[in-house]
Amino acid sequence: MKVDYDDLAQRIAALTEGETDEVALMATLACEIHHADDRFDWTGFYRVTEPELLKIGPYQGGHGCLVIPFARGVCGAAAREGRTQLVPDVEAFPGHIACASSTRSELVIPVYARRGVIGVLDIDSDQPDAFTEDDAAALEAILRDVFGAL
Repeated sequence: MKVDYDDLAQRIAALTEGETDEVALMATLACEIHHADDRFDWTGFYRVTEPELLKIGPYQGGHGCLVIPFARGVCGAAAREGRTQLVPDVEAFPGHIACASSTRSELVIPVYARRGVIGVLDIDSDQPDAFTEDDAAALEAILRDVFGAL
């Protein structure tokens, strides 16, 4: 099954309307996004909990890394640079952190609220080159719609 981003965006908007708690929003998005597409093997958030440090937030899938410094991995790069990381082959990404040995490709999108980057959305796939620019753009729009007013 491949995600229908218009349907996903509408479903998420209805589920999150009026909610302002970041963790509740992240939990809802992790669940909805994860179950929307068979390519998504691990879907979750890492939250900025102190300067230059991400800690695991709500997620779906197997265990994730508990702590990721901004200086390491794909998630760290997304938080540090403030831009989406589309990685077709995690083995080719310098400094990749192997939280799960099954991960072959990854999409990590910074999550912005009014105060700046509050975390990242991390989606892993057990398939190589699983994500596209269209995936990134659609998920960036969903994140802006949900977190942009906070």
